[in-house]
Amino acid sequence: MLIGQERPRRPMPEFAATSMKGEKLSPSALRGKVALIQLWATWCGYCRKDQAVLEKLATEFRSKDLIVVAVEADGERAKVEQYLKENPRPNVKVVLNQDSDLPEMVGAEGFPFYILLDKEGKVAGVQRGSGGEPSLREMLTLVGLGGAPENR
Repeated sequence: MLIGQERPRRPMPEFAATSMKGEKLSPSALRGKVALIQLWATWCGYCRKDQAVLEKLATEFRSKDLIVVAVEADGERAKVEQYLKENPRPNVKVVLNQDSDLPEMVGAEGFPFYILLDKEGKVAGVQRGSGGEPSLREMLTLVGLGGAPENR
């Protein structure tokens, strides 16, 4: 079970995931990128609230190698596909629970649940629950990103 922030940082245990677009994701596949992983559910109001922020951050920090991965906990493909038609997530790699062993490995007790991996695949931070944009930006500062929105 992965809880808390490690100092010194420890490698993320190896997990396997396949996005709904067929992309293979794992700590080794993400190495060289910063990965913000969200465990979420279609029924979770806080997850819905954070969705726009995650899209914004994924776009804002794309050039700085941020990848946002959203692992949906319900796992019903048809339900998630319908949700995504109504609530698109174009800048986030969406993974179904059934296509990943990450939710079991992490043991999240509530949603959303965030894990931040640095470019070496090490756990830089963990956040339970939603804190909105300020909290996610603060979390990203642990890997040299985040802070105030970039002026565009």
